[in-house]
Amino acid sequence: QVQVAESGGGLVQAGGSLRLSCAASGRTFSSYTMAWFRQAPGKVREFVAASWSGGTTSYADSVKGRFTISRDNAGNTVYLQMNSLKPEDTAVYYCAADRSLARSTLHSRYDYWGQGTQVTVSS
Repeated sequence: QVQVAESGGGLVQAGGSLRLSCAASGRTFSSYTMAWFRQAPGKVREFVAASWSGGTTSYADSVKGRFTISRDNAGNTVYLQMNSLKPEDTAVYYCAADRSLARSTLHSRYDYWGQGTQVTVSS
């Protein structure tokens, strides 16, 4: 069983940076896939980045080169460093955990979710 909670959202100007944190609890956390999704107004929830079990990472094409996901297993915290932010990055960002080894980018495959943190990028 894993519980997750996001923090670090806020308002930032285009071109700026923001770092999101996801605090996770659970004895099996280290073996879980951890991922970030986002949902903008009028849009479906979309994959942003993932940290697969084993240390491999994956990113959506829209954020490659700008976002970085990292995991602090000792502190049970996952981060999303967001640089060169654009207005189209505005969304509610969610942290998610998947207990399987499927390495899925589909939100429906994830078992545990945080409640989301709002990121707003002004032009």
